[in-house]
Amino acid sequence: MKSHAKVVVIGGGVVGCSVLFHLARHGWTDVVLLERDELTSGSTWHAAGGMHTINGDPNVAKLQKYTISLYKEIEELSGQATGVHLTGGVLLAATEARLDWLRGVVAKGRYLGIDLEEISPNEAAELMPLLDPKQFVGAVRNKEDGHLDPSGVTHAYAKAARKLGAEVERFTKVEDIVRRPDGSWRVITNKGEVVAEHVVNAGGLWAREVGRMVGLELPVLAMEHMYLITEDMPEVAAWNQKTGTEIIHAVDFDGELYLRQERGGMLMGTYEKANKPWSEFQTPWNFGHELLEPDIDRIAPSLEVGFRHFPAFQNTGIKQIINGPFTFAPDGNPLVGPVRGLPGFWVACGVMAGFSQGGGVGLALSNWMIEGDPGADIWAMDVARYGDWATMAYTNAKVRENYSRRFSIRFPNEELPAGRPLKTTPVYDALSAKGAQWGVSYGLEVPLWYAPDAVRDEFSWRRSSDFDHVAKEVAAVRGGVGLAEISNFAKYAVTGEGAAGWLDRMLACKLPKRGRMTLAPMLKDDGRLIGDFTLANIDDGEWFIAGSGIAEQYHMRWFEAHLPKNGSVRIEALGQKLAGLAIAGPKARDVLAKVTRADVSNAAFPFMAVARMDIGMAPCLVGRVSYTGDLGYEIWVAPEYQRAAFGALMAAGEEFGIGLFGSRALNALRLEKNYGSWAREFRPIYGPLEAGLDRFVAYGKEADFIGKAAALAERKQGGKLRLRAFIVEADDADVIGDEPIWFDGTVRGWVTSGGYAHHAKRSVAMGYVPKEIADEADGFEIEILGKRHGARIQSAPLFDANFERMRA
Repeated sequence: MKSHAKVVVIGGGVVGCSVLFHLARHGWTDVVLLERDELTSGSTWHAAGGMHTINGDPNVAKLQKYTISLYKEIEELSGQATGVHLTGGVLLAATEARLDWLRGVVAKGRYLGIDLEEISPNEAAELMPLLDPKQFVGAVRNKEDGHLDPSGVTHAYAKAARKLGAEVERFTKVEDIVRRPDGSWRVITNKGEVVAEHVVNAGGLWAREVGRMVGLELPVLAMEHMYLITEDMPEVAAWNQKTGTEIIHAVDFDGELYLRQERGGMLMGTYEKANKPWSEFQTPWNFGHELLEPDIDRIAPSLEVGFRHFPAFQNTGIKQIINGPFTFAPDGNPLVGPVRGLPGFWVACGVMAGFSQGGGVGLALSNWMIEGDPGADIWAMDVARYGDWATMAYTNAKVRENYSRRFSIRFPNEELPAGRPLKTTPVYDALSAKGAQWGVSYGLEVPLWYAPDAVRDEFSWRRSSDFDHVAKEVAAVRGGVGLAEISNFAKYAVTGEGAAGWLDRMLACKLPKRGRMTLAPMLKDDGRLIGDFTLANIDDGEWFIAGSGIAEQYHMRWFEAHLPKNGSVRIEALGQKLAGLAIAGPKARDVLAKVTRADVSNAAFPFMAVARMDIGMAPCLVGRVSYTGDLGYEIWVAPEYQRAAFGALMAAGEEFGIGLFGSRALNALRLEKNYGSWAREFRPIYGPLEAGLDRFVAYGKEADFIGKAAALAERKQGGKLRLRAFIVEADDADVIGDEPIWFDGTVRGWVTSGGYAHHAKRSVAMGYVPKEIADEADGFEIEILGKRHGARIQSAPLFDANFERMRA
């Protein structure tokens, strides 16, 4: 075994071998994979081997499509058969709600290049003869589903990597990982040690244990997962003989089942409600090519549905039940990327769908290590989407919930209860008493809307029970004054003698003067957006940044990676050390004036001003800015004072009819101003010109900010896309995001977000289209639940187009 390597990959499952192959294919051949046993030991060897392109996140779906397309290449390069059977498949709906969801999947496929087609139950039965069409209301045909040989694929990756110069060491158990003073890593094994510049944790079932070697507690949990294999079935033999093809895959969402042919019989797997974690706290190192004891009683309810939906199963025997552990993250997506605070340490774990996602994970991680960027938008898989709040108990609760709901509908207005409430602010109880209906953001409870007694969300793809009540919240803001809890924003304090110079390089904006704020895009080296913030200059050497709460770990990883080594700059993520409230509406200044001795007149405290002032008895930081697009103020306060500030504002606002509003009303308000948001309109695949943030980029400032050259090039060339707001001729359903945008009968773009703008009484969508058609007046349609609706670009905001109210 070599003593030094550029990269050590830990784990010889399909993911680790994919990472090794992609690193070698990209030219990094001084790489070695360490596997404590044989390749495929753990979860890989007993996987059902299914592969599919469908994923709730379109960017992950793109990587799944890449993974499936890769198998031919690695088979040819390695000479190892992968056993790929590209049979195609049917996705089945037993309810109209599920069929609506499938129509959304078909719509996404239109701009992702995934060939999907809605078909009738009878047409599905013609393709998959074992199903009873009377049990279903509709289906979708997917031509890119299939299955493969898990062992063959894993060895193909490994053999291809070896041919390119990589090394694989089997029966080499990693026992410890130690950071050296020079930043490299000592990977200590039972056969000696390897010093590496980078370490990749692709440990699978042992990812937690590998993470703990460097002080990291990863939010992953293994679950027992069962599938059965039947005896040979005459129906299968008859179909094979009649058509010369295998029986295609089927996913029965309402039955929580997946099916495919296995030799002369069928394989049926289930994600049962009565699920069971495996080895919750520590994975035994001596576990390898073992299976767990089957528990048919636990999956019996799902099998009963399966035998009813697929009657041929009633007449056959069960040859084998496979029960093995697979690891999951709390939301079911992988954990991929560099770990904040551990330079050179990477993770590629929690990849439950390894044969659909493993290739994409390997591609993204190798790009990231070599080029400094994953080369794709992988936010849904980024390990930075979780923070320290994702404890073992939280992970256990959420993984069990996610497993039990893997084939369940997640409605756009549905909030899942497991692991909640976890983080709350001091006014949580007060807002609950006012009828707050709660959602969650980065582990923190956030008010979505305020319901009268006995009114709750009715989960639906269409406008629901909250619609009229959100409209009232919007009316309170536009007609007088509203108050919102905004603690879910990320907050950062930047201090030190080098703070201004560092911020000038990190952010693309012109730095504001003392007592002022500005909008601040942040770019990567390639000129694409990696953040959008509000930057405030509090005092000499003291700066305040507010941004997206869900991206706190993501942005801190970027900030800390670029800090000067001389200690001249300090940045702190304040988290819940700072709580937030916001007031907005034409009476907002009147309310603020009643609770502070500071002069908050327009002359003394104009738009984008920031200052410390007391709100009642509570010391606060107040900025004159509002995401509502109205006259408004954001108020930041230490949590021990939040209740006092809240009480003072509500009392002062009583005479002005102050009302509470939640994030759904805020969404309706920001849509009227064409305001984008992080992770929807602003993502690392868009440039500032494309995203409409070009006016906030200080191209002429002296500082050579990160991404400046690339952003200038994009500005000169014009980019490829444009973010636009659309008015949609909707009926009883609005966009939720990821719908296709049609132009002259062809899909040309995609929706990023939207909803109903209650004050303007319009259905609004925001999305990207090619720049060549971005200013066309007619010809647009947006597809919602399988139906195309007329749409027109709304270039000027629906509310306060001249920004008079906001600046008054």
